[in-house]
Amino acid sequence: MRKENDLSKRLFEFAVRVIKFLRTLPNYTELKVINYQLIKSSTSSGANYEESQGASSRADFSNKVFISLKEMRESNYWLRVIEAIVDHESVELRVLIKKSEELKNILGSITAKTRTK
Repeated sequence: MRKENDLSKRLFEFAVRVIKFLRTLPNYTELKVINYQLIKSSTSSGANYEESQGASSRADFSNKVFISLKEMRESNYWLRVIEAIVDHESVELRVLIKKSEELKNILGSITAKTRTK
């Protein structure tokens, strides 16, 4: 069994938490579109990072991590849209926004380091 690195684990847990959180939201028409986009971006971020772990070159690794960063930025955007349009306070939503910001920073740092070498 392969040992999962900490960032892979965090990205996986983030995607699962997003999906579980979205199940708690009202079934408004506009939220269906946002939910779909958010599920795609939050799961894609982790999937692209997973792909980076088997990259064929440094450039391939850097590109996959960069895509993961872009998807996390999109996830953060959709979470903030939900925060702006949903009428009730949600501790879980605030946690997810914070986690997406932390993950953006980590992925951004990896991208910056691998692109400058």
